[in-house]
Amino acid sequence: MASNKRSARAKQRAAFEAGLEDGLSAGGMDDLFAREHAREERIDAEHDAALRHKACESKNRYASRPEAEAALISCEEHGRHGLSIYRCPYCNGWHLTSHPQKR
Repeated sequence: MASNKRSARAKQRAAFEAGLEDGLSAGGMDDLFAREHAREERIDAEHDAALRHKACESKNRYASRPEAEAALISCEEHGRHGLSIYRCPYCNGWHLTSHPQKR
């Protein structure tokens, strides 16, 4: 438990500030910011990989729009309606989606 005496608080504060200065001179805060930056970059990369998997890698890829349209017609003939075609920003191929197209 911390002391309420003024001299004890002053010593504690001096020790704390000295620790901060030691940490700063040893790259403490710089290292902290570098680690946080690396963590944010890792999270962004994982998020991008998850989006790529969901939007591209887990779907059938068609090389051309007519090929995707043929697949769409085949799906409709077998009872699957409401699909649309979109150009993939990741692989530049074509995919089918059940989501309404954004305008």
